[in-house]
Amino acid sequence: MGIDDETLADLARFRESPRFDEVEKLALELADAMTATPAAVTDELRDALLGHLGRAQYVELASTIAWENHRARLNRALGVESSGYSDGAYCVLPHRSE
Repeated sequence: MGIDDETLADLARFRESPRFDEVEKLALELADAMTATPAAVTDELRDALLGHLGRAQYVELASTIAWENHRARLNRALGVESSGYSDGAYCVLPHRSE
C-alpha cells in the first residue's frame, strides 16, 4: 500500500494535515463516524463522499469500514491478542477524545 511513517503519524490530526487529500479526509471522517457509539453518519458527509465516489465505491468503502470495525470489536470480545506478526513495525495509537 505504501504509507510512510509520517503519514501514519498524522492520522490523529488528519483534518488539519496536508498529507491527506479531500477524499481521504472524507473517508477518514466516515470511519470516525461509523465507529462512534452510536454511529453518526450525517447526510452531509454521505453526500460529500458521493460527490467524489460512485454509489458502488461508497458502498464498498462503508462495507470495508464496517467489516474492520466488526473484526476489531469481535477480537476484543474474544480476547484475541496480537500474534507478533508486526512486532517492531510502526503503530499509531488512536486519538482519545474525552
